[in-house]
Formats: sequence, structure tokens, C-alpha cells
Amino acid sequence: MVLWHGGALYIDGGKPAPGAFDETVRNLREISPTMYFNVPRGFDLLVSHLENDAALRDTFFRNLDLLFYAAAALPQSTWARLEAVSRLARGSCVAMVSAWGLTETSPLATQVHAPIARAGIIGVPSRGTALAFVPIGQKLEMRVRGPNVSPGYWRLGGALAPLPLDDDGFFPTGDAGVLADATDPSRGVVFDGRIAENFKLTSGTWVHVGELRVAVIAALAPIVSDAVVAGHGRDEVGILVFLAPDGDRAENLADRLHDALRTFNATREGSSKCVARALVLREPPQIDAGEITDKGYLNQRAILERRAALVDALYEGGDEVIVVAPPRSSVTPPKGASSNTK
Repeated sequence: MVLWHGGALYIDGGKPAPGAFDETVRNLREISPTMYFNVPRGFDLLVSHLENDAALRDTFFRNLDLLFYAAAALPQSTWARLEAVSRLARGSCVAMVSAWGLTETSPLATQVHAPIARAGIIGVPSRGTALAFVPIGQKLEMRVRGPNVSPGYWRLGGALAPLPLDDDGFFPTGDAGVLADATDPSRGVVFDGRIAENFKLTSGTWVHVGELRVAVIAALAPIVSDAVVAGHGRDEVGILVFLAPDGDRAENLADRLHDALRTFNATREGSSKCVARALVLREPPQIDAGEITDKGYLNQRAILERRAALVDALYEGGDEVIVVAPPRSSVTPPKGASSNTK
């Protein structure tokens, strides 16, 4: 794209992780981009700087025409904050677009090519690409077929290993999607999380991790930057939360999280869509331990496995655990748990 239009490409050496993001901020003090690409985690870290640094905000938005995010779901709360700082800097909202695909799809499969009003919309299939929806449990898995789909994995086992295509020649992606408008496919597809991350409670009810994670982050913004959903083989959903850069400075942190979760639960139906308990993680996600992918997305499974002891603590109760009683319920917290302690 840059070559076609005769533009200049700046590659940021920073990463969307604590400590490694400072380089991104330094770069953006020097460069005023016309198009800016990042992953949702990167935008989440950036927006806090833009809100609190007028000089950085003015430099960033000076020539900006377009914001592009991909690789993971962008919380609607981050979308709204980006719109707000855009208005503050220039009096209007910069267009935000997205796309979706995998390495196996080269990587583009769908693309946003018209204005969208909210996060989550990943556009329509790119030219020549076919997208199929296949029911997997209560979700619709997105499967791709087209000239952009790789013929196989190069040198896997010493030879070209073919992709695991279904009977119709579509590549199963493991990602779920749904039409933004069931009556008009041209309105695009909404990303609906990872099928592989979903699990069942002991009641047999499915927990859709991607959807719940995004909703929880939005409900706990701006204190919380990300969350990991737990509860496999348990009676109720719990979350491990990572605080935003200034989140630990919030007054009455535990009380605010408790109240925000009670409000969140009051708007949702069913145990699989509500959060019964939460635990703040003091150690940030570790790239070297595989807790963050190279695209800045939390690896839910890796975090749950590496921090299994904290998951147990989340359900055993303790002074650090925030227990949230379900709405219109008189459930008694487990022994040793606190309803609103730090």
C-alpha cells in the first residue's frame, strides 16, 4: 500500500507491553502519521497517553486520516476513548477500520471498506474469498476458502503439510463470527471470539470467553486494561484482571471494582454472562512466558496455566478476592472471602 501510493513507512520498535511501550510514545512525539496501525492492546496503552499529554495528542492527530486495528477484539470502551481524544484534538472523529484473517489466509480474509460506528466489525470478505459459517456448539465458526489460503505448512515435518480443510474445501479458523445485520450481509461480519477459548461451567452452560472478556473490560474501564476469564469445571465465572497503567492509584480500588461488577451483572442474564468473583494480578503479563502473543493479545490458556495457583486462590477466597453476589440473590460468599476488600 505504501509503495503503491508513494508513501513513507515507519516501523515502530516498541511493543504493546509495560516498559516496552515507552519507545512507541517516543516515536509518536517525532512522527505525525497519516495512517496508524496497531493492535487493540497497543491502542489501549496509547489512549491513556493521548488523554493526558496535549503535545503528544496534537502531534499524533495533526495529519491523521485513518486508524486501523486488528489481531484481536478492540473493547468498545477503548473505541469511545479514541473518539473522545480525536474530537479533543481536531473537533471530529478520525475514521477507524479493521480487518480479519490468519497467517494461513495470507493474512487478509475480510476487510472494512466503509464507515463503521462501533468496534468489532471486521468487514466483508476480500475479493475472491469465500466465508462460511459453521455451527460449533452455540457459536458460528468462520471458515475461509480462496486463492489467499495457503496450500499448506512449509517444512512442517520435513515436507509441505496440507492444511486441514473441511469437505467443502474451507479452512477452519477457530474464530467465531456473526453477521452485523442478519438481513443484509453487506453490512459486514462481527468478530465473536475464539471457539477454542470457550468452556463449560459445572452446570453445563457454555461461557463465551471472547464476548465476556470484551464486555468486562468495557465495564471496568479505565481502571482495568485487560482480563482473563476463568471458571472451567467451576460453578461460576471468575476473572483475573490486569490494571491499567494508573489503575493501582485509583482510590478505593476494590470497592470501585466491586460496584462496577455489580452494575455489570445487573444488566446481564445467566451465570455464564455474569462475573461472580475477581482477583487483581499485580504481575503484568509476561511475553517471555507466552502470556502475550506477538500481536499483543492475551494468551488466556497460557495465563491460566502459568498462574494456576492464583486461579485456585480466586475460588478459595481470601482478603484479595472480590466476591460479587449475583443480582437479586442472597448467595453467601464462601468462608474466608470478602465482598469488597482490597
